[in-house]
Amino acid sequence: MVVSSLLPPRCFSLIVVRKIQFQPFPGSCCSSNISSKVTKRAMSLSSIEDGCNSSLPLETNAGTGKETPSHGGDDDILVQYVVLRRDLVNLWPLGSVVTQGCHAAVAAVWCNKDDPCTLQYCSPGNLDSMHKVTLEVKGETQILNLSEKLKAGGIAHKLWIEQPENIPTCLATKPYPKSTVSSFFKKLKLCK
Repeated sequence: MVVSSLLPPRCFSLIVVRKIQFQPFPGSCCSSNISSKVTKRAMSLSSIEDGCNSSLPLETNAGTGKETPSHGGDDDILVQYVVLRRDLVNLWPLGSVVTQGCHAAVAAVWCNKDDPCTLQYCSPGNLDSMHKVTLEVKGETQILNLSEKLKAGGIAHKLWIEQPENIPTCLATKPYPKSTVSSFFKKLKLCK
């Protein structure tokens, strides 16, 4: 079956539609009407205005022939910030803390799945070049304060609260151009 797919350049400055061959995985939950769903999604995406603050021209990579956004500088890249609590890094197994960050990052992307920057960040051409910055705060008070600061600044994010313990463990933003959100995180340390 052939379906339409979007290969959106940087935040839908341009929309490129191409035909791909869709082969569902054996036993997958893909239904037979996926073609109509994808076509409807492609039509709705084509009507999205550029909601991302960054529109970059495309470059063709000589080695692969793929088109990728031409970045004018590091402030133009789409980035997702993940902030962990340092006190938990010292108390919990490392894998548990990393898992909390993963939960927050996936939730932030999912909650903003129709956002132009999120769509660009997760587009097939960008899956191998995602940018994340993982930072740390001292504890619960700081993560809650940061969440409030982000809310006040209109920055979409997910504060992950581990259940059933009801512990705020970390937060993650949706993908944004770095120049849009970096000022909210400039005082934080890289998580090491």
